[in-house]
Amino acid sequence: MAAVKDFSVQEKLAGLVKLQKIDSKLDEFQILKGELPLEVSDLEDEVAGLHARRNRIEEEINGITEFIESKKQTIKDADDLVKKYEKQSENVKNSREFEAINKEIEMQQLEMKLAEKHIKDATEEISEKARSLEAAKKTIASKEGVLNDKKSELEKIIVDTEKD
Repeated sequence: MAAVKDFSVQEKLAGLVKLQKIDSKLDEFQILKGELPLEVSDLEDEVAGLHARRNRIEEEINGITEFIESKKQTIKDADDLVKKYEKQSENVKNSREFEAINKEIEMQQLEMKLAEKHIKDATEEISEKARSLEAAKKTIASKEGVLNDKKSELEKIIVDTEKD
């Protein structure tokens, strides 16, 4: 069994004073750091959220672009059908067949106009999303700048306090 050393009252008090000084120094370091670690953490979370928002907007823009491409294809298909129906109308044998072809031509023309309207609306939506994306990118850049400043400030404080 190990022998337990008995300290005198003076040694105990000296050890207690030394411990108190160390504790006070740690408190000073904590005060020096202040809310900086929390601010850094909050900024990191905010930047991550902004990156997620930017990615979501980019995905929405890609989806709208694909929608526009599909509508352009719809217009092309409808135009091909109109040409086909106009060619068929030259070989019509009775008025009922002529009216059916004319209705089909009219339907395809309406389909083309509707697709053009969808393209116009989607283009406006893309420009809106592009503005949101640019705003998000600017916000990300500014927040990342602030975050880097805060991180470097925190690192400097940590390095200074580790010396002590």
